Amino acid sequence: MSTFKNLLMISALLFGSLVHAQSNFKSKSIGVGVVVADMQRSLDFYVKGIGMVKTGNFTINAEFGKRGGLTGGEAVEVNILKLENGPEGTDWKLMSFGKKANHPKSKFIQDDTGPQYITIQVKSLKPIIERLKEQNVAFLGSTPTPLTKDSHFVLVQDPDGTFVELIGALE
Repeated sequence: MSTFKNLLMISALLFGSLVHAQSNFKSKSIGVGVVVADMQRSLDFYVKGIGMVKTGNFTINAEFGKRGGLTGGEAVEVNILKLENGPEGTDWKLMSFGKKANHPKSKFIQDDTGPQYITIQVKSLKPIIERLKEQNVAFLGSTPTPLTKDSHFVLVQDPDGTFVELIGALE
């Protein structure tokens, strides 16, 4: 009986610390900063192709960039995109230093480490597929691929190689 009580007490302490750690977050979403080679090309892909909305922008000045450890003293403009303009959405923050990546573009998600893809759940894939085709975006694999009777999977890459999974009904 004593072993059972000890296990129960340890479990309660572990669960309590997990709940406490989670309660420290002020927001339910994570802002993601993405460095791109060509800002306009990336804005066109995400706004005109995927259908995200630009909700704002700001500049990190050279002094703050260096003092904060973000840049080596370069200023950078940050464009904020969201799936919908509202306080709960994730900030997809695009910034460009006008340079291409120092590594080759991945062909598959296993080709590199670090963040490789994002997943976007949509109501209808059809308008997005049409917009991406107008932009001559290559569709990867055999997409759209059925997942269930009501859901399909489409995979594309943004101009810098980030994989974008789109999941939703075809119509």
